[in-house]
Amino acid sequence: MRHGDKINNLGRKKAHRDALLMNLTCQLIQHKKIVTTLAKAKALRVYAEPLITKAKENTTHQRRVVFSYLQDKEAVKELFGAVSEKVAGRPGGYTRIIKLGTRTGDNAETALIELVDFNEIYGKTAETKAEPAKRTRRAGSKKKTDADATGEVADATEEVAEEKAPKEKKKAKDA
Repeated sequence: MRHGDKINNLGRKKAHRDALLMNLTCQLIQHKKIVTTLAKAKALRVYAEPLITKAKENTTHQRRVVFSYLQDKEAVKELFGAVSEKVAGRPGGYTRIIKLGTRTGDNAETALIELVDFNEIYGKTAETKAEPAKRTRRAGSKKKTDADATGEVADATEEVAEEKAPKEKKKAKDA
C-alpha cells in the first residue's frame, strides 16, 4: 500500500528518477522553458523551486548544496547569476506549467514548464513591475479634508447637471 506516499515515482527507480529530475532542472535553468509530460513537469516543479529559493542567497554553502543536486557547473552559474537576479523580489512560485494537449505517438499529456520572470509576453511586463503593488485594506481609507470633499461634490453635481440637460431638452421637444 502507498498510504501517505506523496512522491510521483514516474515509473523509475530512485537513481533514475534523480538523474531525470537533475537533467530536466539543468535544461530548465539554461533554456528558461522546456516541453515535457505533465507528470514530469509537476515533479520538476517540486524539485526545482527549492533550488531557486536557495539561489537567492549567494553563499559558498548554498552553491555547494545546489551543485550537489544539479552536478552541472554551467547551470549553477546561470542559476546564481541571471535567474537569482530576476526572482529576487518574488516570494515563491518561480515556475509556470501550461498544458499543451496530448502527444500524437503515445497520447501522453504534454506541458510547457517555464520560469515565470523570463516570459515578457505572458503575464506582467517589465514596465508594470516598476510600480509597487497597491494594497487595500477593509479597515477604511484616509479621511478626506473638507476642501477636497466639497470640491469633488461640486464637480459631481456639475457633471450630473450636464447629463440631465440634454434629456430635459428632448422631453420638451416631445411635449
